[in-house]
Amino acid sequence: MKFVTNLISLTTLLAAVSAQRVSIGYPQDGASVKSGDSITVEVDRPNTLSGSTEVAIVIGLQSCPTIPCHSVEDGMGFILYNGGYNPQYHQNAPGFKPPHQNFTVSIPSTAQKGKAQLGVTHVSLIGAGASPFLETLNVTLNVV
Repeated sequence: MKFVTNLISLTTLLAAVSAQRVSIGYPQDGASVKSGDSITVEVDRPNTLSGSTEVAIVIGLQSCPTIPCHSVEDGMGFILYNGGYNPQYHQNAPGFKPPHQNFTVSIPSTAQKGKAQLGVTHVSLIGAGASPFLETLNVTLNVV
């Protein structure tokens, strides 16, 4: 019986955590950006029934034109944004668009041309006990 109880608890926890995950809505994987230009990074967070408190988002750019990009956990590269995250529905957004927040960031003029990785680190507190939750995700960009 204890096994079943533990399995139910684990399943519930995994469902709550997966509902808290964010995604990079823009730019799309493989997009081209110009060094020195500003771009919009959209971070989406689907609605959830479980309680959560958003803490922060960190957005970074790691140049990797001639070598494979490392995972975001190995380093964020140039930090483009570090601060609060407050996803909201927007009136002008299509009806299918989840709560999100847009961040305008500048691609460093010193960014090497070629492949780069745009990484996002998301921190939130989930559940009634305010358990810390950390996730990282990325898209590959082409700096021109």
